[in-house]
Order: sequence, then structure tokens, then C-alpha cells
Amino acid sequence: MTKTRLTDLKRHAIIQAAIDEFRENGFDATSMDAVAARAGVSKRTLYNHFAGKDLLFAEILDQLWQSCQPSEERGYRRDQPLRPQLKALLAAKMTMLADPNFLSLARVLLAETIHSPQRARDMVARLGEKEQGLGQWLAAAKADGRLKEVEPEFAAQQLMGMIKAFAFWPQLTLGQGVLSPAEADKVVDGALDMFLACYES
Repeated sequence: MTKTRLTDLKRHAIIQAAIDEFRENGFDATSMDAVAARAGVSKRTLYNHFAGKDLLFAEILDQLWQSCQPSEERGYRRDQPLRPQLKALLAAKMTMLADPNFLSLARVLLAETIHSPQRARDMVARLGEKEQGLGQWLAAAKADGRLKEVEPEFAAQQLMGMIKAFAFWPQLTLGQGVLSPAEADKVVDGALDMFLACYES
């Protein structure tokens, strides 16, 4: 086994241990010592990978996001209809919103907004950087004359707001189950109906 491969395995063990610790104990009660012990690595190894708990939490959210992204490119295509392109983008986001680990960590993040608003804002900002793809797609479609005059990031928030009203907030705050594939498809189609009726040129 190469040194690089061993390092990757240790990093993976750290992330999995941290997910379990954050999920079970919350952010404040999770210590780097507990993560190291659970991962079976030394504190030195842990800090070689992650300088602190905030960065570790941000990395977990980033990896969850990346794991739910489609493998193929989802950039704007001027030679294809808008609706199927947008639906593919939203389907990838729905996959992430239904991930049990993502929901568990989102609950931890929600609790942080009460205990440490600034830390929570920093974490949300890092996660928000990974959600820029939809706004960029809308900006490209607008530049191509296929969307009406609208600020792309504002429109992206509107669209995601319609999705999260059914597929994120009820699960996060009310303990509702994740949507079935048929329910998720209905939510996406309804959101696209309203969005395109408002903004498509």
C-alpha cells in the first residue's frame, strides 16, 4: 500500500468518524480528541489533515455536496430545451437534500445558528460557494436571451426555495421523511412550471 493511499484511508476514516460525532453529539460537544479516537488516528494525524473543527465540518459538507453531483457536465447548453436541463440540475440537488448524512449535519448547522451565529454564517457561506452552479447556469441562459430580465442569483434562490419548502425544511425541522421519487419528481415539475412561466422568454 502506498503512502498516499494510506493517507487517503486515514482521511476517510477521520471524515466518517467526524460525521458520526457531529450527528450524535452536535458541534459544540464534539471534540477533536473524540474524532481522533473514533477514527483510530493520532491527534497529530488529525491536525495534519484538518486544522480545526470548523474546517472539518466544512469539509464534510463539501464532500456530501460533491458526492451528490452528477458525473457529467451540467453546464448550460444553448442547443437543448431549458426544462430538461434545469430538471437535471434540480434532480442532483434533490439527491443531496435526501441524503441522511446531509440532513443530520444540516440539523447540527441549524443548532449552531443559535449558539454561534457567526460560525454558522461562515459554514453556510462555504456551503453556498458550492451552490453557485444554478446561478451560473441561469446567467448563461439569460445572456443567450432565453430568460427574461432577472438577477440570476435571485432567481436561483427563488427556484431552490420552492424545492426546499417540500424537500428540505419539513425534513430538517419537523422530522418528516424524505420524499419518494414520485413525490420529488412532482415537486421539481411544479417548481419548474412556475419558474419557467415567469422567466422563460
